[in-house]
Amino acid sequence: MDSGSKQVETSRSESPVTANGSDQSQTAQQNATAIQAGRDVVLYGGMSYSEVKDAALDVFEANFFRLAGIAKETAEQRAEEVTEKLLERLQREHPEGFSQANDPGFQHALFTVQREHARTGDANLGDLLVDLLVDRTRHPQRDIMQIVLDESLNTAPKLTEGQLAILSVVFLFKYTQNQGIGNHQMLAAHFDRLLAPFAPQILKNAAWYQHLEFTGCGAVGLGGISLETVLGTTYQGLFLKGFDPAEVGNRGITTGLDARLFISCLNDPSKVQVRTNSHETLDKLFDQVGVPADDRPKIKALFDENKMSEAEIRAKCVELRGYMAHVFDVWADSPMKNFTLTSVGIAIGHANIKRTAGEFANLAIWIN
Repeated sequence: MDSGSKQVETSRSESPVTANGSDQSQTAQQNATAIQAGRDVVLYGGMSYSEVKDAALDVFEANFFRLAGIAKETAEQRAEEVTEKLLERLQREHPEGFSQANDPGFQHALFTVQREHARTGDANLGDLLVDLLVDRTRHPQRDIMQIVLDESLNTAPKLTEGQLAILSVVFLFKYTQNQGIGNHQMLAAHFDRLLAPFAPQILKNAAWYQHLEFTGCGAVGLGGISLETVLGTTYQGLFLKGFDPAEVGNRGITTGLDARLFISCLNDPSKVQVRTNSHETLDKLFDQVGVPADDRPKIKALFDENKMSEAEIRAKCVELRGYMAHVFDVWADSPMKNFTLTSVGIAIGHANIKRTAGEFANLAIWIN
């Protein structure tokens, strides 16, 4: 519901805590001719889809080392497969990217994707690399984003599915906040969409984290933070025990039980709570409602009282989704709680979540 030190991972409009929880249109860019008659006649920069594809495959043919027999056929088939995925994604999401077909930097990045998919044949890795390369086409100039994405393309193939899952889970909890979550059911749906694909893959293996450090994806620090604390801070409004309604008057809060500021407690309907998820959102709410300056610290004090303990937060999350028990266990008993991501780790974790979720916030929110 608020960004604060974290970044919004969806582009939803702000929602307060609540108790309930084939298009033929087209546009033609500069130097482009868009004809609604099939992809081979949709041109960009004077090149057709087929011409761009042929040029992309020429990059692979000219650079990949020679293999023999079946291995050669397999490599060529895989390269064509991942190239086709890339071009389809570009045509659907960012057709302007076709204009980079003859750019040396793009061709080098493209060959990295083709080479790694030809070598491994891993469909998930191929999809991840395609997502990273599509993001790269949005940054034709040499800037920090392009540099990070180039490095990510080289680094991702060095990681296992489990290590990619670690980056995604750490990124999700430590670096994002869904501002649209207003109740426990919405939190459970958030877990299902963005966490469930990775939960079974994360393990406590210390060597995994050592390798993630070696590849430049992150670092294991001295200080750790529990997952219960992360959730209890990011979504504090979901983990409150509430207070007696009379407390509002007893503390001299002049707004009274304004429904814009207070609701029935999500965990105890006999009590009330402040209508927000975090301090950052609460400050915005104060401004929206026009809360008097004298009332603000009093309401904040109520917001910070009667919070669930870490054990209670964990129990509530496990009650919502059973797989959270494994996530809490791995987080508590591994370097995950101490792990911070580099820009490359953020880019890979972001792309891996986008690979499974489909839609996700722009990477530029975190790297700019």
